[in-house]
Amino acid sequence: MAKVVTLGEIMLRLSSPGQKRFIQSDQFDVVYGGGEANVAVSAANYGHEAYFVTKVP
Repeated sequence: MAKVVTLGEIMLRLSSPGQKRFIQSDQFDVVYGGGEANVAVSAANYGHEAYFVTKVP
């Protein structure tokens, strides 16, 4: 299988559970995403060796 390396930034989405407003909630659901991360995850699901490279400023 191929080795896949993606470059980019990861997106982080915080959402409050239920129909609460952000300020009303004391806990949040976390979802990671972004185009590059999605490609790496999809490639790994097909059996490829996948890496995601990013840099934190």
